[in-house]
Amino acid sequence: MRTTDPGDIASRLMCDLRAGLSLLSRVPLPPPASFPSPPAVWAWPVAGLILGGLAVAVAQLALVLGLPVGLAAALALGMGTLTTGAMHEDGLADTCDGLWGGWEKARRLEIMKDSHIGSYGVMGLLLVTLARWSAVSALLAAGHWPALLAAAALSRAPMAVLMAGMANARGSGLSASVGRPSQDAAAAAVGVAAVLALLTGGLGALAAVLAVAAATLVLALLAQRKIGGQTGDILGASQQLADLAALAAFASLI
Repeated sequence: MRTTDPGDIASRLMCDLRAGLSLLSRVPLPPPASFPSPPAVWAWPVAGLILGGLAVAVAQLALVLGLPVGLAAALALGMGTLTTGAMHEDGLADTCDGLWGGWEKARRLEIMKDSHIGSYGVMGLLLVTLARWSAVSALLAAGHWPALLAAAALSRAPMAVLMAGMANARGSGLSASVGRPSQDAAAAAVGVAAVLALLTGGLGALAAVLAVAAATLVLALLAQRKIGGQTGDILGASQQLADLAALAAFASLI
């Protein structure tokens, strides 16, 4: 019987994680020799945890230097935007513009592809960012910074769920190019995210998981009704809304 070399397993896991970080962030890491197809979505929550750790480190440094909690929260959100290249924020803005700026599927998809931002996108991005900042400020003020790590991990799982459960509405773009994960792979991503959230956020993570699930379901229903599936912009919006849902759930338990 052939046995699996633990070294090969570790190498494969590290390759999956590097692929996840290369896809979901702008962290200057050497990319893997090849990207798994379909994507190894189990690693996305781990990548989110790492990116959340960078944001928490910036916030904690700001607090140590005596900066106000609100400013520390803003710096944490800024770090998150910097490390991802604002790809999720861009997806949220395009989703708001597209889903509410057009009257039919083709026009909505056209608007979402346009690099310009409209009034719906501006307001959606502004309101979601303001709400996230409020929740982060409350959590930092209460010393509950691990909740930021939990939210960062949880917010990457909905992308895997939507990719596995919904057709690609456009048939092209980043979401289509990386491949479609299986239902089992998406379930693994959810499981990894939930475990990481429980380890970092404690039992409050249970409420966060439910909040993230609700936000993802609402977005999925809207996307299915308005454009017939998901796109890269929908996936980006799912991350932002899931992050907000998780942060709000943790903040409500303070």
